[in-house]
Amino acid sequence: MHIELLQIFALLGLVFALLIWGRIRYDLVAFGALILAAVLGLVPTEDIFSGFGHSAVAIIALVLIVSRGLSSSGAVELAASKLIDPERPLPLHIAVIAALAAGLSAIINNVAALALLMPLDIEAAQKAKRAVGQTLMPLSFATILGGMVTLIGTPPNIVISEYRRGALGDPFGMFDFAPVGLAVAITGIAFVALIGWRFLPARTSLHDAEKAVHIGRYVAEIRIGDQSFEDGMVVEDLYPSANEVDVHILGLIRRGKRIPGLARRTELRASDFLVVEGEPKSIEAFMGQAKLDFAGSEKHEGGVVAPGLTLSEVIVPDGARIQGRTSRSLKLLQRHSVTLLGVARSGKSFQDRVRLLPIHAGDVLLLLGTPENVEAATEWLGALPIEGRKTEVVQRKKAGLSIGVFLLAVALTVAGLVPLSVALGGAVIAFVALGLVSGREVYASVEWKVIVLLASLIPLAEAFEHFGGAELIANQIVTLTAGYPAWVSLVALMIVTMTLSDFLNNVATTLIAAPISMSIAQATGTNPDTYLMTVAVAASCAFLTPIGHKNNTIIMGPGGYRFGDYWRIGLPLEIIVVCVAVPTILIVWPL
Repeated sequence: MHIELLQIFALLGLVFALLIWGRIRYDLVAFGALILAAVLGLVPTEDIFSGFGHSAVAIIALVLIVSRGLSSSGAVELAASKLIDPERPLPLHIAVIAALAAGLSAIINNVAALALLMPLDIEAAQKAKRAVGQTLMPLSFATILGGMVTLIGTPPNIVISEYRRGALGDPFGMFDFAPVGLAVAITGIAFVALIGWRFLPARTSLHDAEKAVHIGRYVAEIRIGDQSFEDGMVVEDLYPSANEVDVHILGLIRRGKRIPGLARRTELRASDFLVVEGEPKSIEAFMGQAKLDFAGSEKHEGGVVAPGLTLSEVIVPDGARIQGRTSRSLKLLQRHSVTLLGVARSGKSFQDRVRLLPIHAGDVLLLLGTPENVEAATEWLGALPIEGRKTEVVQRKKAGLSIGVFLLAVALTVAGLVPLSVALGGAVIAFVALGLVSGREVYASVEWKVIVLLASLIPLAEAFEHFGGAELIANQIVTLTAGYPAWVSLVALMIVTMTLSDFLNNVATTLIAAPISMSIAQATGTNPDTYLMTVAVAASCAFLTPIGHKNNTIIMGPGGYRFGDYWRIGLPLEIIVVCVAVPTILIVWPL
């Protein structure tokens, strides 16, 4: 064995060990390994940073930005609100939300899909008075399964497609993954909905942030806009929408004065203000359903309408600038383009208007603005931000536009008129022009640690293939499976790739397994697409541990899971995937 091959095996072994250990960030591990490989002469100096210009890196970054734009438009929320019902029997609830998660993961990044649906699943569990741990893991697994269906659903599919472009001249198409991906996803969802959830513990758990800080409900003001009501509409007509999202309507303000009582039968007029009480997410959802505006959005106050708005919660310490003063006296909106939307004061109600309310130490303020403006205003006010307590403002009026732009990009790619990277780049430009994604969010949407990981590992994977590492492992698999049917080598490759993916980042697993699969195809004289598709499916199947896929890590705390809970449902699911995927691959991509 050549010294270079020994070095590349040792280096990759060190990378794997450090990634499994998990004490050092995976992007730093990968980048450090790349630099060490260059020092050892395993990667030519001129190719050290070639991975950052790789098409797979650009496509993954663009997919993340497009996912952010679709999320900001409220398209997902619209579908979820119609489909999720806490009153359903648990297996049916899991089946519906898992199917929604899988379908969503096929068109946007599966991490983004989980981030959108997890709060809805937690809310449904709370209303149904059951442990959220019974549903969060099936939800996470469904997002992973759904990502297998399309090219852009999960990074391994993108990496495999671009590897095929380099090896065979053409990439996989947008829906080439669909026959196998759909078969695996449908079977997997059926398992977690009917049987799998029964293996999970029924522990109750809440987010650590919610445990640490119990805020209560905010009293806020919401403005009636020109599109918010019909002729003859009264306050009471908004009660059904408010009740649906757990918001209480406390009263009505007209011309700066609060109408006595609840004003149930008072007819609504443009520029009135509703006084409501609720949690930030509930208030934001109620506004979307009732087509209301934020207080402070009216033109004579300068306006706060912009892409990328968030509702941020901050607490007022003793001695803060705003203590004893009001939002209006400090000219908060004029100075920082930030609106004080609501105030929480130990569950107490108050009669003063929010912007005219003298603020006390210990109050929690609900601030509306761009993240940069809110951060600056929080520091200026002398308040303290509460970690993890931010709610994005959804631009629901643009849901149709965002879906149309995305479908156009997909159609152009499927028709072969433009490459996927160009289509997604055009979609990003359109989202920015439409105000669905701000300039800051273009960069904030990209998970730069994954980008650095991928860009660093691409040259290492090429060195692994160049020095014969992939061929060596492939020959071992071929030798061990000699004399057996051809599908045995597929099963062996899938099990090895799955095992790696359970402990490593799925991008890293794909980059190492892809050249091995190609070498097996060359050694056996069979169809390379069969083996490439096997790697694409197996690299996405990280169901045994909370570290194999980011979604599994995200749900661990909220679901109250322990490390050993994952294999209970994950092991039978991986066995099912092997049993379904291998025959389907052999039918669709015969050897």
